[in-house]
Amino acid sequence: MTSRLSNSRQPVLLLMDGECLLCHSLTRFMIKRDAKRRFRFAALQSEAGRYVLERAGRSGRLPDSFVMVQGAACYTKSEAALRVCREVGGLWRLLYGCIAVPAPVRDWAYDFIAARRYRWFGRRGACLLSVPEMMDRWIETVEEVGARCEGSRST
Repeated sequence: MTSRLSNSRQPVLLLMDGECLLCHSLTRFMIKRDAKRRFRFAALQSEAGRYVLERAGRSGRLPDSFVMVQGAACYTKSEAALRVCREVGGLWRLLYGCIAVPAPVRDWAYDFIAARRYRWFGRRGACLLSVPEMMDRWIETVEEVGARCEGSRST
């Protein structure tokens, strides 16, 4: 989707592969750098993840991608990753300049890593993201999507 971010104060919901150790590590990395506490997280495989994808018109097979949802905008693959770098801020914000690289090239690199992430970083049968520092930002149910994301939007 190519819509612009409508409000930089809106919560950002990140849908991650709940079984991927690389995704788990990146989530912990983002939480440590999220001083404004804008990021919320859900597993793609969770009730909340499936609900958000369905509302974004992406129901069916789970995407083999990290997904960023902010307001009505839904981003996947390299665009999601680069937008998160911009939201994290600091020097990470500079990586957003890679958005100038054509999407097919960026997404090829993203897909290359995504296809090998379990082999390179490992996989767990259960989601590891529900650790103490994430509990107030981790979303499991449809009700939590409304309470922690939609209900806290700025107007």
